[in-house]
Amino acid sequence: MIPKFGRYKEKWAVKSDDFIKPGLAAIEEALAIVGSPEKSLQVVHLAGTNGKGSTLTFIESMLNEHGLRVGKFMSPCILDVHDQIQVENQPISGEEMDQVFKQMQLAGLSGKLTDFELLTVAAFLHFVNSRVDVAIIEAGMGGLLDSTNVVTPIVSIIPSIALEHMRYLGNTIESIAHHKAGIIKQHRPVIIGDLPPEAKAVIYKEAHMKQSTVLELDDQFYIEHTKNGECYTNDENGLRITNLLRKMKGPHQANNMALAITAFFEVATTLNVPVSIQGIQNGINKAEILGRFEEILPYIIVDGAHNPASAEKLIATIRQEFPGEKITFVIGILADKDVKKVLNQLEQVSDTFYFVDFDNPRAMSAKDMLGLSNATHKEVLSDYSHFLQKQSENKCRTVVSGSLYLLTEVRNRLIGNY
Repeated sequence: MIPKFGRYKEKWAVKSDDFIKPGLAAIEEALAIVGSPEKSLQVVHLAGTNGKGSTLTFIESMLNEHGLRVGKFMSPCILDVHDQIQVENQPISGEEMDQVFKQMQLAGLSGKLTDFELLTVAAFLHFVNSRVDVAIIEAGMGGLLDSTNVVTPIVSIIPSIALEHMRYLGNTIESIAHHKAGIIKQHRPVIIGDLPPEAKAVIYKEAHMKQSTVLELDDQFYIEHTKNGECYTNDENGLRITNLLRKMKGPHQANNMALAITAFFEVATTLNVPVSIQGIQNGINKAEILGRFEEILPYIIVDGAHNPASAEKLIATIRQEFPGEKITFVIGILADKDVKKVLNQLEQVSDTFYFVDFDNPRAMSAKDMLGLSNATHKEVLSDYSHFLQKQSENKCRTVVSGSLYLLTEVRNRLIGNY
């Protein structure tokens, strides 16, 4: 279910299936029919469990500071389908979406693809129509069989690997790593974050087979904390960049920043872009992302921690930013996530939880979440809008977390579209 995508499908009579169908045959055929737009793009490709969106945003911001025109394709949406496809930080407009749908309709793509495959084709067409210099592409699920995995990128990035989407990707770290490693391409470097040893072994094996160089966090490059901000060092090329001051909070964002800087240099080298250290510093400082420890009202934070790995990072950020403060959680999560483990983790920093229902057919009911919680103070909350406004007025630190779909709903009700 992609909000507002259906209106374009209906308007242009382009049908697609609303289910997940891993594999590349259908999208490869469809892209060939529309002129293979993906082959004319300079691409950065990301796959991984967490950290893709933040790493993407850091890269985009640095590229923007160097005068490059950047397109990005992300999932899931924050508000609706338009924000999944952006150029120059601007969501695709209704007129631009109409343009690509007309192209797809005339090409006869109706009935050939799933929703996400159709959206992927739309993204590639829009990037070509918009003449972007670089397209940053985030895999929707996995990597190997994901519809985005039709590109030959300048560089691939895998920020993290943890158990997720086990119905499709397998129930071991090794099997999930196998899918993520699928984005590694022949003779193209791959940048990796702090991965579990069993995942790292899979990545290195695949990279060896593809004759791809592996650039690993805390091996070839790393981040140090100094009194004047953070410092990036890359031992491979002797680079050292000081005074890095980021808005995106949490110790994990330092890692994502390091991956992004490393990727930026790969792009700059490939495209012969003169590098400005000031441009890198400015890009890091300006990078922001919706739904990543974002304060939408005074004392009200939204963060899309929806699995155990991202919950751990949220906990670390809370401890760093609000040491000793009382925290209240408002939670809504999709039922196919490891809800109990996420709740048990968040209970390390709070004993006050409010559970809410939100508009998604895959959402776990507030009542069922309540039953999984071990919190001392817990209840189902029917009117979270009024509650959050009162919490803000009363200066009560409150974190809304779980599904990005919930965050979209909260944002729309409290502050409207961005």
